[in-house]
Amino acid sequence: MTGRFAVGTRLPTLDLPLDRTTIVAAAIASQDFEDVHHDPGKAAERGVADIFMSINSTNGFLDRYITDWSGPRSRITKVALRLGVPALPGDTIRFAGEVTEASADTATVQVTGAVERGVHVSAQVTVTRMDGDSR
Repeated sequence: MTGRFAVGTRLPTLDLPLDRTTIVAAAIASQDFEDVHHDPGKAAERGVADIFMSINSTNGFLDRYITDWSGPRSRITKVALRLGVPALPGDTIRFAGEVTEASADTATVQVTGAVERGVHVSAQVTVTRMDGDSR
């Protein structure tokens, strides 16, 4: 991102392929040890075809998407997200976003992360550039 934040700016998409290792490792890294994120049998007992990505993992990948765009000196100051369909091994999540509110140093971005079956996550994220970063 260069210059000022601007309403209507579309962020580049990010395709994030998911495999079993990514889902399990991300759950462990975020200290989410719930069995449905690593045990296919437990996921099936809950009516899901396979293990699925945790909300903490989703939030981490969402944060990465925003900060990859906004720059290393930006800070996420608010996130409101809603989960949709589960993200399973073999899925690719496609993140896409658009700036809906902006000032010189702060932007609110509407983000979706979708898999083939539908929207996995929708979010509104507010990000602020620190110290005038104009990357």
